[in-house]
Amino acid sequence: MDRQPLDVEALRRSLCHTDGPLARLDVVATTESTSSELAARVRAGDVRGPAALVAEHQTAGRGRAGRSWQTPPRAALTVSFALRPEVPSSALGWIPLVTGLAVVRTLAVLGCDARLKWPNDALLPAATPVEGLGSHRKVGGVLAEVVPDAGAPAARTPAIVVGAGINVSQTADELPVPTATSLALAGAAADREALLVGLARELADVVGRLEAAAGDAVASGLAAEYAAVSATLGARVRAELAGGDDVVVGRADRVADDGALVLATTGGERVVTAGDVHHLRALP
Repeated sequence: MDRQPLDVEALRRSLCHTDGPLARLDVVATTESTSSELAARVRAGDVRGPAALVAEHQTAGRGRAGRSWQTPPRAALTVSFALRPEVPSSALGWIPLVTGLAVVRTLAVLGCDARLKWPNDALLPAATPVEGLGSHRKVGGVLAEVVPDAGAPAARTPAIVVGAGINVSQTADELPVPTATSLALAGAAADREALLVGLARELADVVGRLEAAAGDAVASGLAAEYAAVSATLGARVRAELAGGDDVVVGRADRVADDGALVLATTGGERVVTAGDVHHLRALP
C-alpha cells in the first residue's frame, strides 16, 4: 500500500499564502497527540494567527472521555488547527460542530455520503448495522479545547485547538475498533495532502461564516447545513453524560443555539452539552 510522506513545501504553497486559510503549517514525523503539542505551543506564545500541526504518525491521539487511539504511520490524516474565532463565548460550542461539518464537506468532494453523529463524529454508510452507530461506521472524529495563552490580555479572543483525524488507507485489521472504517475500505480514492488542503479551506469557510453572523449558527445557515447531514437528529439515542453520572434515552430533537443536543424524553426535554451519544434501533 502506497503511504507516501506529505510534501510539506507543496502544502505550504497551497495553504500559507496571502489569501490562504493558514498563517503557519508544521508537519512532524511522530507525536503522541497533535492537539497536545499544538496546545503547548499556544500556551508558550509560539502560535500567532491560524495554524495547523500535522503528524505523519500519531501514537496517542486524544478522543472524548480521555480515550486515546493510534494509527499506522501515514495511514490517516491527523491534524490539529489553532483558531481564534471572533464570536461570542456563547457560540464557541459551535466550533467543534462546524469543524465536523467541514470534514463532511471535504469528504463529499470524494463522493462520500458522509454523516455526522453529534457532536462531530464523521460516519460512512455500512452494509450491516453495528451497536451505537446503526447503519454507519466511523471514519473520523473531532475534538476541541479552549487554550489560554501565556500572558495574553484578558480581552484577547481565546485560542481553540481543534484536532481532526480521518482514517484514510487503513485495512480492516489496522482499525482500532470494529465500528470504524477507512476511506480505502469505503472505496474512496483519497490522498492525505488533498484531504488536508480541502479540510483547511472548508474549516476557514465555515468559521468565517460563523464570524460574519456574529456567532449565530442559524443566521449563517450553518445550523441548517449541520442538520441536513446529521445522522443523530430524529434518531432514538442513549446519551451517557460526561462524568458517567447519568444516562438519558430519547429522540434527538434539535441542536440548541449553543450547540448542545436537545432530547425529547418521556419526562420532557433534556439538554446534553457533553457525553457519548449512541444511536439505538427504532422502536417497533
